[in-house]
Amino acid sequence: MCKCNNIYKYSESGLHHECGVLGIYGVPDAANLAYYGLHALQHRGQQGCGIVSVDSEGEFHRFRGDGLVTEVFNEDKISKLQGNMAIGHVRYSNAKCKGTENIQPFLFHHNSGDFAMANNGQIANYVQLRLELEDKGSLFQSASDAEVIAHLIKKQGTDKTLPRIHAIKDALNQLDGAFAFVIMTGRRIYACRDKYGFHPLAIGKIGDGYVVSSETCAFDVLGAEYIRDVEPGEIVTLDHHGIRSQFYAEPERHAMCAMEYVYFARPDSDIEGCNVHNYRKESGKILFQESPVDADIVIGVPDSSLSAAQGYAEASGLPYEMGLIKNKYVGRTFIQPTQALREKGVKMKLSPVKSIVKGKRVVLVDDSIVRGTTSLKIVSMLREAGATEVHVRIGSAPLKYTCFYGVDIHTPEELISSSHDVEEVCKIIGADSLAFLSHEGMLKAGRRNDLCLACFNAQYPTKLYEE
Repeated sequence: MCKCNNIYKYSESGLHHECGVLGIYGVPDAANLAYYGLHALQHRGQQGCGIVSVDSEGEFHRFRGDGLVTEVFNEDKISKLQGNMAIGHVRYSNAKCKGTENIQPFLFHHNSGDFAMANNGQIANYVQLRLELEDKGSLFQSASDAEVIAHLIKKQGTDKTLPRIHAIKDALNQLDGAFAFVIMTGRRIYACRDKYGFHPLAIGKIGDGYVVSSETCAFDVLGAEYIRDVEPGEIVTLDHHGIRSQFYAEPERHAMCAMEYVYFARPDSDIEGCNVHNYRKESGKILFQESPVDADIVIGVPDSSLSAAQGYAEASGLPYEMGLIKNKYVGRTFIQPTQALREKGVKMKLSPVKSIVKGKRVVLVDDSIVRGTTSLKIVSMLREAGATEVHVRIGSAPLKYTCFYGVDIHTPEELISSSHDVEEVCKIIGADSLAFLSHEGMLKAGRRNDLCLACFNAQYPTKLYEE
């Protein structure tokens, strides 16, 4: 297997997705709406965010910073982001991509017209493209792979008589991998999705304007009406003409990232016609069918596993209980400098409800196992709280392989299931039994046959690239 560049750092606490994107067109004080929309997408990235707006004179305004949306922006800052168009971004950063210069949206000045852009995903052939562009004189301002699209647009847009979309189409056709771009010029917003459809991007209507978002949960906050998803290989143009569409490439194998359903997306989001909560609940039901166990109660690990736990309980006839409580005001455990402190962080973040689990045979449902350290700690806490048995059930297949499309898995060695079978993992985490959802079950839960399961089965939809 070829090794491609992966600039994303794996965190000790679990998996992380790179970001969420948002676009607002044709709405007064668009930046205000972008603020609330980004807040709805905060689960996709908590370490940095930004908004770029365009005013009636075609002037661009930008503000970005490290931290949560509510920490970075206030009323004064938003008031300076004038105009009826805006795009926004939330991000999960890492050691290689820290610094304000890496926070999106990016803003570029060019004699053919200024433009801003934000991306969700990972460009697989980024290293090759960057080296080629640097050899031709391009100067990169960030460590983000998303910046490469701007340089490609500029290189392709030398004919100023042609509309900007021609340069965008030519640039997109040079990219391989996963991306969901929003690109904003002085007059319009383009929403672009890779030809595999790895990550979601939806369009909504709000008043006389439009919203583009990584997830539909933002539409509910903004009072927008869902229209449709951006299709794989499609560019959707939002401007005074309304919605226009064209395809820059023929869609390849449709490969929505399975982890969007399993873990990343909010339960109230709909992705390509499938509600995330319903998917997880159904996966829990299938998980029971595949791996039943004699027990007294079913509990889930907050928050992304609660729907699957409900499904498992329903199918099994066992009571669903709130056996673990999450402290939402505790920072991520991966920022702690030592393993001992990280373990303290887990205890601060999750607490067992002793009166519920004491004396009970517990089915513990979680969405995935990464390194196994968190699972070990949770099982241990449940036993300390008096659980007589702890049977772990996972609402996805064993994670074994590197992801090249936006999930921060560098190497298989970071994943416990890459080097240990199910029985060995069970012993390591201290459970009485352990079972994972099958690959078939993951597809069946969403009534789909086209999810990307590459981090589970190494069947990569795209070419892999040498660094």
